[in-house]
Amino acid sequence: MVHIAGTQAFETVSDAVDEVNKLKGAVSKTEWSASSAFDSEKDKTAFRQYEDACERVKTFYREQHEKQTVEFNLRVRQNFKKTVRARMGIWEAMEMLDTLVDDSDPDTSLTQIEHLLQTAEAIRRDGKPEWMQAAGLVHDLGKLLYLFGSEGQWDVVGDTFVVGCKFSEKNIYPTTFEGNPDAHDPVYSTEYGVYAPNCGLENVMLSWGHDEYLYNVLKNQSSLPEDALYMIRYHSFYPWHREGAYSHLTNAADERALAAVRAFNPYDLYSKSDDPVDPEKLKPYYQGLIAKFFPDVIEW
Repeated sequence: MVHIAGTQAFETVSDAVDEVNKLKGAVSKTEWSASSAFDSEKDKTAFRQYEDACERVKTFYREQHEKQTVEFNLRVRQNFKKTVRARMGIWEAMEMLDTLVDDSDPDTSLTQIEHLLQTAEAIRRDGKPEWMQAAGLVHDLGKLLYLFGSEGQWDVVGDTFVVGCKFSEKNIYPTTFEGNPDAHDPVYSTEYGVYAPNCGLENVMLSWGHDEYLYNVLKNQSSLPEDALYMIRYHSFYPWHREGAYSHLTNAADERALAAVRAFNPYDLYSKSDDPVDPEKLKPYYQGLIAKFFPDVIEW
């Protein structure tokens, strides 16, 4: 049995926010916190209908919930530090990702470049700042993991959740965690597990996937403000930002992150029903935006 305490790998999730991010400073909340307008007439009950989802989605989550263990998460974070998987720019990465359709998503079968541009365009139409448009443009680029030799989509996509303590009943398909050995571990199956009460999300390990991967790629390779990095890191953490789970682990410092993710979420979720976009037509605008926040080449 592998426990988190005392392991070198846990530094990834327990260290304080890097000094480089502090230097970027916090942006004014009024720039991005106003409610989204583009989705005002959309039927939001039509999204995230997991009980009616196809078997592809249900099979995905069963596998994810059974395999995302503490032991796996410690190992994959150690491997992340050792390997540069590719060197390329943001637009090239978007085009590379265009071959992937997310098996966990019941709301769309669009390829990823279309979803990224739909998200960014919805943020742009609502007059949100350029850094938030950029966050929307790149937020799912961590799914490149699937093309970089992941073990499957189960360690790349889907809702994220806390590992190292009891799995929340507010996760989707909660009964499928019964197949995860951590659900029967004498430490990991308890309410707090290896964590202290209200220790804060910086000291909690989420299931590995595209959110955590992209956050670690971009935190030192972009000029995105901290609020954008929150949006990227936690946008799939639906049990927390939508269902209110894991409040026994969060603290006051997480309130800013929660506000940022909730401001971002409508653009990620409800833009999936927007009209298709033309990547080539939008490319000049977004290449200019990319140049403002990212280097020409990023180490993936």
